[in-house]
Amino acid sequence: MPHDLTPVIAASARWLLAAYPAPAGALSRALAETQARQAALLAAALRYPTSLDVQLLHLLAPSGSHRLDWLTGYDPHPDDSAWRTWVDETVVSWAACLLADPALAARACRAVEETEHHSEAGGLQRLTDPGERDSEAAALLRHPDLVETIAALHRPQLMELLSADGAELP
Repeated sequence: MPHDLTPVIAASARWLLAAYPAPAGALSRALAETQARQAALLAAALRYPTSLDVQLLHLLAPSGSHRLDWLTGYDPHPDDSAWRTWVDETVVSWAACLLADPALAARACRAVEETEHHSEAGGLQRLTDPGERDSEAAALLRHPDLVETIAALHRPQLMELLSADGAELP
């Protein structure tokens, strides 16, 4: 049975990039993809903190992108459905929260150190401390008003989790 979160991270990051695309240009797309993947990795590590959680995820499968697509008004092409089954709504919502608030992402990084995924979550500087070019490349991904519909879906659970883990909340 798989013990990693790669399919959920990849699908959730891909969904975020499809819903909130980067500006034109290879560098912008690469920077936005890096930030989306870092946010999805951090969110997935918090959502599924133990290997047992990951095994259950693989056994039961994530929620898929149907509700997220409906909320954003996106009508996916029928040939574009296979990877969408691995999108996890909670992971996407938490990733949107982390992208919109670098300070919250930094607190989440501290909280993930208490999970079994602590070694996988290193090097998230583009997420927690984005430079000017990072911010430009992920302007839609990081815009609090644009991602609010998705971020609000599961923000209370993320805030409760971070509070319970002892991370300082504002």
